[in-house]
Amino acid sequence: MKNDDFIGSTPLESSIEADAITYAERHGWWIAKFVSPGLRGVPDRIFIRDGRVLFLELKRPGEEPTRQQLKRHREMRAHGAEVQWVDNLADAYELLR
Repeated sequence: MKNDDFIGSTPLESSIEADAITYAERHGWWIAKFVSPGLRGVPDRIFIRDGRVLFLELKRPGEEPTRQQLKRHREMRAHGAEVQWVDNLADAYELLR
């Protein structure tokens, strides 16, 4: 992360996302931004590797998904999707090992 990617001592969500993407690319994941026009609250990114499809919402430390995002996560899980959210790089790296 760059120094300008922090507010006080907390990294910006975009910085956490960028670092997680770099890590995932180095570990062989295919990554795409998940955008669903007309359907708010979908996770930020899709990571695919070796048949595993992971939808991942990345947050700043201490932040949680919105109610709309949590609703979308529940709906996706009900249909068999793997959906996770993290608020730090260590947890993102753990999911993307």
